Amino acid sequence: MGTRAVVKKFIPKKVFKVVEPYGHLTEAVLFNTLSGMPAHKFKIIGVTGTNGKTTTCFLIHRMLHEAGFKVGLMTTVGYGVGEAIKAQDVHMTTVPVPILIKRFKQLNQDGAEWLVMETTSHALAQHRVWGMPFYLAVLTNLTHEHLDYHGSFEKYRSAKLRLFNLVAKNRGSLGVGVINADDPSAAVFEAAAPKPLTYGIKNGDIQAINIKQSADGSDFMVKTSSGDLQLRVNLPGLFNIYNSLAAVGVGLALNLSSQQIEQGIAALKSVPGRMTRIDEGQAFNVIVDYAVTPDALKNVLQTTREITPGRLILVFGATGDRDKTKRPQMGQIAGKYADLIFLTDDETYTEDPAAIRKEVFEGIKEVGDSSKTQEVQDRLNAIKQAIENAQNGDTILLTGIGHQTTRNMGGKEVAWNEIEIIHKLLKDKKPSN
Repeated sequence: MGTRAVVKKFIPKKVFKVVEPYGHLTEAVLFNTLSGMPAHKFKIIGVTGTNGKTTTCFLIHRMLHEAGFKVGLMTTVGYGVGEAIKAQDVHMTTVPVPILIKRFKQLNQDGAEWLVMETTSHALAQHRVWGMPFYLAVLTNLTHEHLDYHGSFEKYRSAKLRLFNLVAKNRGSLGVGVINADDPSAAVFEAAAPKPLTYGIKNGDIQAINIKQSADGSDFMVKTSSGDLQLRVNLPGLFNIYNSLAAVGVGLALNLSSQQIEQGIAALKSVPGRMTRIDEGQAFNVIVDYAVTPDALKNVLQTTREITPGRLILVFGATGDRDKTKRPQMGQIAGKYADLIFLTDDETYTEDPAAIRKEVFEGIKEVGDSSKTQEVQDRLNAIKQAIENAQNGDTILLTGIGHQTTRNMGGKEVAWNEIEIIHKLLKDKKPSN
């Protein structure tokens, strides 16, 4: 039964005409009220931002789990309690209200008292998180994204700010907003948080210094007002240092000890589909990352460039039915950092795949030599060609699909597990003994 039908069933006709235009809010109020407000059984830590939400959630969840908290997780990648994290089976980050409520009930049955929840601008704008008792909020960063939906960067930012407003209005909250001080929008979010706690590399109450990066992670010191920490994060890239600093902020806000924070962050070994290395004994590196925004693509390309002695081979595309303005931007970034590009299809949804690729290619052409780009419509064939071209010391980076097990092609969900596909192709490539 759809939302409209449910609303009609429970609300008188005269009232229905008034509330129906506010469908998303009506849905949230109705389902939560009828279900007994299941989210109120948790202290919810909301994580929002353009990039890094999933990894930051995993870091916070792992840190709290290691510290003995009964903590649940709800992200783009998966959901569950403690070690029992199930793969996400809905192609959304913050799922629709009826599914949210069902999962809240399950998490409660599984013993969760805390919940680390990835919270998107769509979910905030559409009131999907109405009535949820957010205990504290985290901002990873803010770049241009989802402008096809929000209309402007200011409206997109305002949607993100709602999370901090919810924390401020919740009398039972900690009132803390953990904010990336190096982000240009930091001051706006600090003003919305009753108790702002900032982090960064250049600025912040929590600051990373003496950074030593490697192909498998980073070691660095963290300066705080309550003392220094020595952190090890097993995820490569400067952006993951920022993600771990956000987790440190949560740990400090919850009065965790230095040892609990250090051990908790070091305990996370990987996040599905985020800088995921695939090793079948081949002479080159293969990395899968979800990166679907210009900023995310730039971050993973820069990080991969630094750890690649040979060529950087990129397999990527852009998503259909989404913000078209970022397609040439992603093309420019790919053209700048990659040595060889296989431009292919990501998820087309209802758009013409060739038109999507053309818009991305326009950006590639703007930054230089377009001859290093091969356009391959079939993504499987593009991956095969990348593997055939790879030599000792090269890195193949595949972006856009990450952890997903389906793709939306032509408006239909089709099975697609990129990580499993690559494992099989690499095994098949091995010479027989």
